[in-house]
Amino acid sequence: MIAKVPPVHRRPGDRETACNRRLTFASFKAPIGAGIWGGIMELSHRITGISEDVNAGWEVFMRSRQLIAEGHDILELTIGDHDIRTDPSILRRMYDAALGGHTGYAAIPGTPGLRATVAARVQERTGVPTTSDNILITPGGQSALFGAHVAVCDPGDTALYCDPYYATYPGTLRSAGTHPIAIAAHARDMFQPRAAAIAAHAAGAKSLLINSPNNPTGVIYSRETLAGIADVCTRHDLWLISDEVYDTQVWDGHHISPRSLPGMADRTLVVGSMSKSHAMTGSRCGWLVAPAPVVEYLTTLAIHTTYGVAGFVQDAAQFALAQGRPLEDKISAPFRRRRDIATRLLAEQNVLHLLPSMGAMYLLLDVRSTGLSGNEFADKLLMHHHISVMPGESFGASAAGHIRLAMTLEDTMLETAITRLIGFAHQVARAR
Repeated sequence: MIAKVPPVHRRPGDRETACNRRLTFASFKAPIGAGIWGGIMELSHRITGISEDVNAGWEVFMRSRQLIAEGHDILELTIGDHDIRTDPSILRRMYDAALGGHTGYAAIPGTPGLRATVAARVQERTGVPTTSDNILITPGGQSALFGAHVAVCDPGDTALYCDPYYATYPGTLRSAGTHPIAIAAHARDMFQPRAAAIAAHAAGAKSLLINSPNNPTGVIYSRETLAGIADVCTRHDLWLISDEVYDTQVWDGHHISPRSLPGMADRTLVVGSMSKSHAMTGSRCGWLVAPAPVVEYLTTLAIHTTYGVAGFVQDAAQFALAQGRPLEDKISAPFRRRRDIATRLLAEQNVLHLLPSMGAMYLLLDVRSTGLSGNEFADKLLMHHHISVMPGESFGASAAGHIRLAMTLEDTMLETAITRLIGFAHQVARAR
């Protein structure tokens, strides 16, 4: 019998994360056809191979959740889930829409109102002509990422992505049947991916996945970087899949959607989401911006997989987007403020190196001067100081020797956590 996963109480009102459930199951290594499986037939290589990248970084996260379930006070800086819940006005709109009867099957590509609202937002912010025909509403950005790769890659095709990367990228690409290859971006280049590095792996590939503002680094890709990426995609006939779910969290510089670059609208698919911009992580509402024929085919995929997004959720998303930048700025403001708090504290020491955060809700710290790997630092920090962070190794080889902090604690608690973290780093460095 499979042991039950203990409930997680990260903050009042939270539910156990899907990531928690998935990784707990994926970490169970009993052979197929034995023990609890009771002679079940062999499973597909695609399903059993999805999580092959799960490593010690996620193990730190799982131990943190276990300690929380046991009643320990953990200052958790792991997952990018807002500490401030979805705005009550959005929840009221969702409630009213559900009571009003929008609980049946909704239009598969998305409700006309939401598709039009997303299209208008994209056109206004990028300058690229965009209509409802270019928009598919999806159950969150993760679903859009999967659908985009299914749309442009056949099984066995090579799909490129940049390292450091959001932790689910490799598994998502394998789920779509592709052969994923990581392209290293280096700390010495401020984690800006170089066109030459991408070009070196582009021959025979079908797609390239990028993410700006970037999770985990907080880097925003420059116009020069994006122009180089666009050139490689054009010369090697690559589809570009651009994950832009943090487009409202920009602290320094400007976010540029590569779809707006010359000649790129017809070869770029853009992933968007309500999760980060409107603190609607659990509502599972995102979108994909793509050429109209791609949206038509992806609608067919949705008919046979997700069958769309709940109508009352879409109504709430349309309402939220209609509030414009004032609501988005309200939701992003705490992370800008916390970025400044962390920058001030970390400027007063010389053991940890902070990669300047240009956007997104994360900080990336280089811990190599302590003599510890990111995994070791995160493990000891949790065990001895009850502070939970994600090791850089969770996000690829290029982030090894770093830790990622999600700025998802109230300001005073964040300051306490960072102060203790700095003290721990000094203690370890002195002991070398």
